[in-house]
Amino acid sequence: MQPGSLLILTCVLALIAYWLGYSRSRALAKPMGGIKHLKSLPTYYGFRAAIWCGVPALIVLALWAGFESKVIQLLVIGTLPPAMIPDSAGQASLMMSQISNVASGALPPGFVDPELAQAAEVLKQLHANSTLYMNALVVSIAALAGFLGWVRIQPMLNAREQVEKALRWFFFCCAGVAILTTMGIVFSVIFETIRFFNRVPFWEFFLGTSWSPQLALRADQIGAEGAFGMIPLFTGTLLISLIAMLVAVPVGLLSAIYLSEYANKRVRSVVKPLLEMLAGVPTVVYGFFAALTVAPFIRDVATSVGLEASSQSALAAGLVMGIMIIPFVSSLSDDVINAVPQTLRDGSLALGATQSETMKKVIFPAALPGIMGGILLAVSRAIGETMIVVMAAGLAANLTANPLETVTTVTVQIVTLLIGDQEFDSAKTLAAFALGAMLFLVTLVLNVIALKIVRKYREQYD
Repeated sequence: MQPGSLLILTCVLALIAYWLGYSRSRALAKPMGGIKHLKSLPTYYGFRAAIWCGVPALIVLALWAGFESKVIQLLVIGTLPPAMIPDSAGQASLMMSQISNVASGALPPGFVDPELAQAAEVLKQLHANSTLYMNALVVSIAALAGFLGWVRIQPMLNAREQVEKALRWFFFCCAGVAILTTMGIVFSVIFETIRFFNRVPFWEFFLGTSWSPQLALRADQIGAEGAFGMIPLFTGTLLISLIAMLVAVPVGLLSAIYLSEYANKRVRSVVKPLLEMLAGVPTVVYGFFAALTVAPFIRDVATSVGLEASSQSALAAGLVMGIMIIPFVSSLSDDVINAVPQTLRDGSLALGATQSETMKKVIFPAALPGIMGGILLAVSRAIGETMIVVMAAGLAANLTANPLETVTTVTVQIVTLLIGDQEFDSAKTLAAFALGAMLFLVTLVLNVIALKIVRKYREQYD
């Protein structure tokens, strides 16, 4: 039985333990005149029995599944002759891949050394034994722990306290996983960024105006020195994001004001879902629209007025990206405006203000923290967009402020650098981590600004 099936079986056993614990608690309560003499409700006794049954078994299953492959790899490699034992982790992984292919039948045994074919037989036997032992151990622990939890059920046992304590630990572990995952992401990016700066000077990356991450494959190769200046990438990112926000913020904000304050219920019920449908369109569809419709249209219009425009331009990508971001600004702003207390509207109107004056001088200032939060969220979404830029703006890292020229963004270059099988030991590949670290810092600064704006105006209007 595979780990997935064993997980389902463990959950089924936990449900059975819940039903047995629930039934036993009710049976113990009857001789004393009713359920009211139980220390806790019968459902808590059932949950306690289920926890006793499921948690130890799931912990053992997780540990076994986590260490199984590593232990089996060590045992299989240990059966090889000393001359064939790999010297590094990469060689060991490659050898285990060959052995696994032979064991699965994807590679005939005659295509590898006899020692590897024999190791494949050992691998199959170890996998079979491991699965058998894992099934027996997990099921035995679940049955034994569930039985102990069922036997220890007593009317005066405070099952509710134990269940709530277990749930608090579960919630704590969930929060810990989220925090540790974030820390792992940050430290992994920082570590690779430091390795990049060991190969490329710090000042060259931050002050360089040319981006061409090409490295020489041999000593006499010409024209592959490599240039790792990030300024053209961040210039293109900011240019496209600025164009997108110039489209999304006015349209989205004015749409939210109209829907929340001026539109009747019938119009709102039709227009709001149509706006939110834009958020459900895949970005690749927006990319097709930008590349096949918007970009040629911009080029033709620019040519007709005597301007030179590329077939791929920052303007095309920014306009379509702005259309894509409209639902973010509109929906969030609409929700924030509707959350403003009705008493503020009534008070303003009662003092003689018009609906327009009430919107401008009362509702909008009160909703400004939430609106700014939505706008900065949309900015982060624009900075992180990739597909539209690839299809509509191109891959050329040009340092320009002309929206009619081809530019690229940080995220596009990260994807380009990490396409295919990469060796994470060159400046070209490590540059993707440096760009990711800088992008992380930019979004972090935006979030800090958003928090400061929210706190400032919340103190004023709460």
